[in-house]
Amino acid sequence: MSGFVFNEKPIQIAEGDGVWVYDDAGNEYLDMGASYACVPLGHRHPAVDQAVKSQIDKLTYVQGSYPNAVRTSLYETLADTAPDPIGKVWLCNSGTEANEAALKFARAATGESKLVATMQGFHGRTMGSLATTWKSKYKKPYEPLAGDVDFVPYDDPEAMRAAVDEETAGVIVEPVQGEGGINPATREFLVATREATESVGAALIFDEVQTGMGRTGALWNSLRVPVVPDMITAAKGLGNGLPIGATLCRDWIAENYGSHASTFSGGPVISAAADATVSTIIEDSVPGNAAVVGDYLQTELEATLGEEVREIRGDGLMIGIEVGRGAMGHLKQLAMEEGVLALPAGRTVIRLLPPLTLTKTEADHVVDALEAVVL
Repeated sequence: MSGFVFNEKPIQIAEGDGVWVYDDAGNEYLDMGASYACVPLGHRHPAVDQAVKSQIDKLTYVQGSYPNAVRTSLYETLADTAPDPIGKVWLCNSGTEANEAALKFARAATGESKLVATMQGFHGRTMGSLATTWKSKYKKPYEPLAGDVDFVPYDDPEAMRAAVDEETAGVIVEPVQGEGGINPATREFLVATREATESVGAALIFDEVQTGMGRTGALWNSLRVPVVPDMITAAKGLGNGLPIGATLCRDWIAENYGSHASTFSGGPVISAAADATVSTIIEDSVPGNAAVVGDYLQTELEATLGEEVREIRGDGLMIGIEVGRGAMGHLKQLAMEEGVLALPAGRTVIRLLPPLTLTKTEADHVVDALEAVVL
């Protein structure tokens, strides 16, 4: 093959239906990774598919400087979902672009340059967001990156308070770290981070690229804690598989954002998909299912694997099983022997990010598969 983007897996996925995918030989797999949380409603969801088909018959694309009703509807839908007083929306094409915009907005709105990020955090692979990503394996080939970034230990309130000062433009933090190993932040840490940024006029950015769209049991993880950031970034599940990102902002950020722009910001077809995705997630109470089935799955995993693994942690349907350095081997066995597709989170953690429509019966299937592989 002539392409080089990823290390390809030995399964060629040809079709999908709900929480299941099928390879080119017709073999069935339970999709417990949802391609890194990108299909919260599952594959071939009729509401999203119909929205795309309907829009593509009318207008495929028009640049964002031309008003378009589909894009405007998405703006309104997203703004209505955000915690007050967040009410402005910037659309782009991916999570790293959403974070890139947020970092630029923080610097423009505050006039400062210093950024604070967390150890083990992951915010994307473009040059700006990569500078706030922790692991050197992602950064080393591209250094020097954009400077003036301080890293603090994740979930350490005192370290965060010490790092944020009058020169800080913004702090970017994942409410639950994804790539870093499925690490939920404590309420104390998030409150301390909000207090620290407010005390110096810095922007607080919640990276909800993975936790957003109901994954942790609320549409935004920000709604589960008494903390409202200045910006929320989203992507992955926002378009149920179509490429879109968003940066949701408070007014003081939007009024001083600088001159950021993107050619493909909020194209009509993508906007139609995202509007249908978000509306369906709300109308079908999908976050509630994620909370109930996620709690059930985590409880069953604890009962079955608890004494055999280091830790099981997470929120909603964002679950990490720390098994040690055998994680990659377990993932291969899960796929090839048990028909379950899951993800790594580093070398030691099996990451479960299924469609949020997962049922308890399907959760039982996952537990049985993991029992066969891990025990």
